[in-house]
Amino acid sequence: MARTPSNMLPLGTIAPDFNLVNTLTDTDITLQECKGDKGTVVMFICNHCPFVIHVNSEIAKLAKDYQSQGIGFVAISSNDVVNYPQDSPHLMKTTAQENAYSFPYLYDETQEVAKAYDAACTPDFYLFDADLKLVYRGQLDDSRPGNGIPVTGKDLRAALDAVLHDTVIDTIQKPSIGCNIKWK
Repeated sequence: MARTPSNMLPLGTIAPDFNLVNTLTDTDITLQECKGDKGTVVMFICNHCPFVIHVNSEIAKLAKDYQSQGIGFVAISSNDVVNYPQDSPHLMKTTAQENAYSFPYLYDETQEVAKAYDAACTPDFYLFDADLKLVYRGQLDDSRPGNGIPVTGKDLRAALDAVLHDTVIDTIQKPSIGCNIKWK
């Protein structure tokens, strides 16, 4: 399996807007509709990546733990579904249901949103503050498939807690590692 790191979009970047299809409802949804009052997590994931499969339960748990505290969550798949049909929108809906996602799972057919976020891998995590300024980008935690480290979400959780408590987030952040986005 490929091990592609995040590109590490510059901190302070304003979240690029989007209007994408929510595969759970077959309706369009915008960044403003996903935004939380205190912050927003944008995740680039897909159905078939072993790195995403490895953290799926923690992603679902993380959202449930923080949505009630004013953090918005959204997941986006930008993979080429012609060459990777397992990432097709109808299967995205199944994946979201099987993993009890409490957040929209959007399909970026043109891949323009992934390019705007400079996303490189799945999973790729971005945390924006209440003003949609990037304050964290990188890994969920140190766990990877097969490395024996438990999935805890500690890195992203620490950043989320800092946003909620208005404390400083360490600017030294580790990139996420995963499968590369499947570009057209």
